[in-house]
Amino acid sequence: MSIYIGKNIKRFREKSGINQSEIAEYCGIHRELLSYYETGKREVSLLHLEKIAEFLNIEIDVFLEENPGEIKPELELTFRANELTATDFDSITYFKRIVKNYLKMKNIQSHGAEA
Repeated sequence: MSIYIGKNIKRFREKSGINQSEIAEYCGIHRELLSYYETGKREVSLLHLEKIAEFLNIEIDVFLEENPGEIKPELELTFRANELTATDFDSITYFKRIVKNYLKMKNIQSHGAEA
């Protein structure tokens, strides 16, 4: 199972154009540990998997699939910056969480109006 998780982390990380150091810094871990996760040499803790999923804006269960296909994040943000700090990543992830929750509430509201 951890080999699927690792491959999927790497796949979605690369698809998002994010390097290992950026995710590692956000999760508060060493880049080498993330590399071990991606290669399946170490099992990903639930806490780190949650942080990685939050950072990549992917649901955790997607990482568990053998062939997740072309799953797209619910929300993608694009920005340019030369140097981002852990605080910057925290702010970006927090903003994505707010927008994601807003979209979920809007979806629930629109389904309630149809009933």
